[in-house]
Amino acid sequence: MNKKKNIVVLTSGGGTNLQALIDAEKRNELGNGKITCVIASKEDAYALVRAQNNNIKTRTLIRKDYNDVNQYTEDMLKLLLEEKADVIVYAGFMTILGDAVCDAFPNKMVNVHPALIPSFCGKGYYGLKVHEEALKKGVKVSGATVHFVTNECDGGPIILQKAVEVKDEDTPETLQRRIMEQAEWKILPKAVQLLCDDKILVKNGITYIL
Repeated sequence: MNKKKNIVVLTSGGGTNLQALIDAEKRNELGNGKITCVIASKEDAYALVRAQNNNIKTRTLIRKDYNDVNQYTEDMLKLLLEEKADVIVYAGFMTILGDAVCDAFPNKMVNVHPALIPSFCGKGYYGLKVHEEALKKGVKVSGATVHFVTNECDGGPIILQKAVEVKDEDTPETLQRRIMEQAEWKILPKAVQLLCDDKILVKNGITYIL
């Protein structure tokens, strides 16, 4: 039996995607992976409570204590190495880290974005802003994308995507909720499982599920 891979989850807020991962692990749906640590960028992130309620180790590295993103990145890298991270999951993590972390964990870091990349992504597209822009454009489908984290914001190889219908009466809040429930909470655990089970091959910037 292979040793389970250490999954470290980075978060800044409520931790709904973290909860989806915790629930998936309870159903034995994270394959050869185990959530071993949750690191939050805010001391009041509710995700820390979710982790503690499930006996998962927590640490904080407070973003606002740092003036310099490079210093924050270096300290985050130290934490990830201390925690022996094999797979790193951004779950509502609101800081774009410097290159040092991406360089240390190539194709080991994943993020879920609440749109179908390459639509409504990149710097400035996060949270409700993504859904506001999608509704402004009048798109008929939106969804979620799980992708590898690289030095380009939302630009890493796409692992999984799931489309979700946009309804005429949608607000940014109702669309956000539907995309979470129907897409994010399903494809994020699945992508993590594939990564932990070594089922993803990246070739020329494109992923292939083995």
